[in-house]
Amino acid sequence: MAREIIHTDSAPAAIGPYSQGVRAGGFIFFSGQIPIDPATGEVVSGGIVPQAEQVMRNIGAVLSAAGCGFEAVVKTTIFLTDLADFAQVNEIYGRCFPTAPPARSTVQVSALPKGVAVEIEVIALAG
Repeated sequence: MAREIIHTDSAPAAIGPYSQGVRAGGFIFFSGQIPIDPATGEVVSGGIVPQAEQVMRNIGAVLSAAGCGFEAVVKTTIFLTDLADFAQVNEIYGRCFPTAPPARSTVQVSALPKGVAVEIEVIALAG
C-alpha cells in the first residue's frame, strides 16, 4: 500500500521522529498538534484559551496541506492536562465543527510535550 507524507511550514515542525500527517488507505492520520506558533517555534502563552485556539489553527494548516478541511475529519482525540479546561476547549473546538462533528475521545494526561495544556490529533478522509 502506498503512503504519502503530509508536511507544511504553516504548522509547527515535528519535534521528534514523526510526520505531521500520513495519507494511507483512504484516510489521513495526523500527529497530535500542540500550541506552538509555527512562525516563532514557541509555545503560545496566556492559558488554555489561546493554546486551544493555536492548536485548532495548526490542525487547520495540516488539513489544508493535505487538500482537505475540518469537514473531512472523522475522529479526534483531545489530550488535556486538566479536565477542568474541558468546557473552554470544547467551545473553541466546536467552532471548527459547527455541523456533523467527528467522533471524539477526550482524556486527561499527566503531562504533554513542552509543558503545554492541550494536544489534539485527528484522522480525516483522504477523498
